[in-house]
Amino acid sequence: MAGFDKVVSSYEEAMAGLEDNMTVIAGGFGLCGIPENLIREIQRKGTKGLTLVSNNCGVDDFGLGILLPDRQIKKIIASYVGENAEFERQMMSGELEVELTPQGTLAEKMRAGGAGIPAFFTATGYGTPVAEGKEEREFDGRHYILEPAIKGDFAIVKAWKADRYGNLVFRKTARNFNPMAATAGKITVVEVEEIVEPGELDPDHIHTPGIYVNRLILGTFEKRIEQRTVRSDSE
Repeated sequence: MAGFDKVVSSYEEAMAGLEDNMTVIAGGFGLCGIPENLIREIQRKGTKGLTLVSNNCGVDDFGLGILLPDRQIKKIIASYVGENAEFERQMMSGELEVELTPQGTLAEKMRAGGAGIPAFFTATGYGTPVAEGKEEREFDGRHYILEPAIKGDFAIVKAWKADRYGNLVFRKTARNFNPMAATAGKITVVEVEEIVEPGELDPDHIHTPGIYVNRLILGTFEKRIEQRTVRSDSE
């Protein structure tokens, strides 16, 4: 069964084939559940002209934000961009193309891409700038807009645990966009905290089947918190 083994031994091998001007879908929400080491490998490779699809763009010195100083990102499709000063500067200066998408719509665009659904109607965004240039329809007296699905050349994902066949288990809120992203890449690369042998995962606990995963790598993670707030000893 060696042909089903998805494990690779280096981040260079994990991201082999990534080229300039490709589209990359990245899991994560803020800094929670981000594929931080795969992002660093993109930075190391120096790949440019990328279209990034992700909930947000990390912070200035961590997550997807590290791809901004060398202009590796040409366009980002995201739902929130409020924690990154360099992102704001590039967007306001016109150096970075930004397509803001409602959060639920963004998740569904990824899910639809992975499910082979080319587009879907949603009421979210109707009558707002989000709807500009999009087809509108009325169903049962309610107005909807047509949103195209999203597919990427690569999808980069962070999971908690996997077996060697790429079956994935996510942990708590770190699941976020990762399962949808995993389905939507032509090549899906996943980094995990633990790899077990096939059969060790309870089938009822698997969130993403290995059929969606092309490459799997074991990593160690900083898991930085964006805004750590603690109570003082005097309280």
